[in-house]
Amino acid sequence: MPHCANTVDELQRYAPEVAEPADFDEFWRDTLAEAATAPVLVDVRPEPTDLPLLDSWDVTFAGFGGDPVRAWYTRPAGVRQPLPAVVEYAGYGRGRGLPHERLTWPVAGYAHLLMDNRGQAGQY
Repeated sequence: MPHCANTVDELQRYAPEVAEPADFDEFWRDTLAEAATAPVLVDVRPEPTDLPLLDSWDVTFAGFGGDPVRAWYTRPAGVRQPLPAVVEYAGYGRGRGLPHERLTWPVAGYAHLLMDNRGQAGQY
């Protein structure tokens, strides 16, 4: 179990001083303006599995600087109505793997978007 020297109350009150770079606002203004000029969604392809309880798609969209970001979109098979959704980031210790490796959310009735980290290529 992780150990932390601070109590929960101390952690909730913790507010470090963070120096904002001089060009912070300019950077985000320019970055968002550039991103607005390009399409966000690049590609959505059905990804068949051998599992009859799951519908899945391979999704690619433009991330920072237009770099492709990949994700699996899964949902319960045959469900067409809107569903609550869970967006999960796998982290650098693990990629997104295969669509049938993370069944918890779609079999519980949720739409699930499992994100690869930018630059990880999302290939399996």
